[in-house]
Amino acid sequence: MRLPPSIHSHLRALVFSCLLAHVLFSFTQAQEAPPKLTKRPPTKASPLNEPQNPYQIELLETSYRFEANGDSRKEVHTRVHINNELGVRQFARLNFDYNRSFQSVEIPPVHISHPSGGTVDILPSAITDNPNPAVINAPAYQDVRVKSVRILGLEPGDLLEYRVVTATSHHPLAPDFWLDHSFDRSGIATQEIFELDLPASRQVQIHINPTTPATSTEKSGTGDAARMVHRWQRMVAPDTRDNGAQPKTPDVIVTTFSDWDSLSIRLAESFRPLQSRSGETGTALEILERAKTLAENAKTPKQKVEAVYDFVSQKITTVDLPLGSTGFVGRPPREILGSLYATAEDKYVLFASLTEVFGLAPGAEFVGPRKNIIDELPRPSPFDHLLIGIALVEDNSIYWLDPSLEVAPFNMLPSSRRGVQEFFVARKPPVTDVFAEPWDTIPDKLPFPASQNVSVDAWLGADGKLTAKVHYSLRGDNELLLRVAFHQSPKDKWKDLAQLLSISDGFRGQVTSVTTSDPYATKVPFTVDYEITQPKFVDWSKKPVRIPALLPQLGLPDPPAKPALGAATPPIELGTPLEVETNMSLHLPPRTTVSVPTGTSVHRDYATFASQYSAKDLTVTASRHINFLLRQIPAERFADYNAFLRAVQNDQAQDFTLDRESSPTPAAKP
Repeated sequence: MRLPPSIHSHLRALVFSCLLAHVLFSFTQAQEAPPKLTKRPPTKASPLNEPQNPYQIELLETSYRFEANGDSRKEVHTRVHINNELGVRQFARLNFDYNRSFQSVEIPPVHISHPSGGTVDILPSAITDNPNPAVINAPAYQDVRVKSVRILGLEPGDLLEYRVVTATSHHPLAPDFWLDHSFDRSGIATQEIFELDLPASRQVQIHINPTTPATSTEKSGTGDAARMVHRWQRMVAPDTRDNGAQPKTPDVIVTTFSDWDSLSIRLAESFRPLQSRSGETGTALEILERAKTLAENAKTPKQKVEAVYDFVSQKITTVDLPLGSTGFVGRPPREILGSLYATAEDKYVLFASLTEVFGLAPGAEFVGPRKNIIDELPRPSPFDHLLIGIALVEDNSIYWLDPSLEVAPFNMLPSSRRGVQEFFVARKPPVTDVFAEPWDTIPDKLPFPASQNVSVDAWLGADGKLTAKVHYSLRGDNELLLRVAFHQSPKDKWKDLAQLLSISDGFRGQVTSVTTSDPYATKVPFTVDYEITQPKFVDWSKKPVRIPALLPQLGLPDPPAKPALGAATPPIELGTPLEVETNMSLHLPPRTTVSVPTGTSVHRDYATFASQYSAKDLTVTASRHINFLLRQIPAERFADYNAFLRAVQNDQAQDFTLDRESSPTPAAKP
């Protein structure tokens, strides 16, 4: 039975997690960016002095037709004007995802009209149909595919027109169906037409954004052949912007699920049917033996769960497909064991089968990026990931797991998955799955205190060159971020990751080597070591030389902006409690003297900060320590926090002053 969480703690994002996440994301995008194309001269359709979108969609026409049995047909007709080279690159290849076990995709001839009046039709030979890149080495999922059409000869000024027809038949969740649709508000689409054709014989729930009402609604036919057709027509002036005012929920939502309970039960029946459970299949003995082997050294239920988690997360390779790509159909546990790869859904299937040997009942928890999904109409589309929740009576706790990350410590979720609503997928009694209220909130807590230790051991040469060894030891959100980044990147890219890490911390120079601890060693902090050099770090000819402490900058949130008239001032968000310790040793060349800044000490109930600076012989040391104790500071303490912030910033702005005697000039020979 699912137990309520006993403690709800609040956490803080680590000091530079947002910056590092942005840097690492940019790195990933850079690896996937298309090759740079040869630049063509500008055309009259794309003057240099006129800012433009890379392309302008002149017509975006989308129509859906659903049948009473759950089958559907979607047709998209697009007419797009290519404005510049970036638009050429973006439309050089059109990709359409589908699952051939219950879908088909047709691409009628693609048509290009040149501004000179000539036309070109893209031949069927330009269309390819291949497995999704994520399943190349996973034959069990090769029904998840990408149909592509390569657009050759496209140039700025061209008009590209294409249609795509996607037919769905015998979807695993049929006869139920659902749909989300949002209208463009970026100004990219000049004219948008949307048509929704529904069977009147089905009980269908529809949500329509009041700001985008249907242009027309018509009923046709009688009896089982009766249809309801809703149409929308929107005209938007080119380059119009709605100030980024995209609604939080889709403009049009359609679903045949009556409530969230019925959706929970239906999903459980689909991706984990009763006959696939370990106790009711011919593979029960194999599952039993594997579970006992994994937990042979475990003495408590928690240790058994942790052993199974380590196996499923680290030994079963994650196939990174979007949630629902396989139609919410789970593979048999024995097949997953034999292949040693699985999607997030199938990792849950295997984990559940192995832990049920010990009398436990883990839950499949669906989560999504939006808040308050519970207030929307019931359907699977708001969710983008599956987590696992498992309750243990021995310590009255629920443990939350994400084995798809492969290197996440036990009971640790990324910050984006904590403190959010989760949708519990299970059957109601008496059908073996425990089911109560399908909604709960994942606690916003870490399984251990968050900490970050950075030490820098540096040497400054007589030629002004700086060489440094940097060591990180992390627990918490940055730990997980770096574990995943280094785990998923080939070793020949590790220097690039370390270079970005050094930049995010304000270190300049060239990374020459990098090593890490084992990303799979999740029971201890994750460590990263790299060496970095910077020629001409100082110019000794300048008197005196000033250098900062070679330490990462401690990121503190800025005070909140002044609220609108009549609005309440929000609290200052510090986030997850976190302790950061940074230390530096800098070895100076002979005949160098140094003046050190004065240390600072500031103590509050929400955070403490202390720094120390010293010099002995030719070695300079510096340390800064900050401990975030609370998650929030009330708005009325703005002035106090501002004083704390200024004290830290002023300390970090202090420099060391270096002075080096020139080498003695040799005496002239008599």
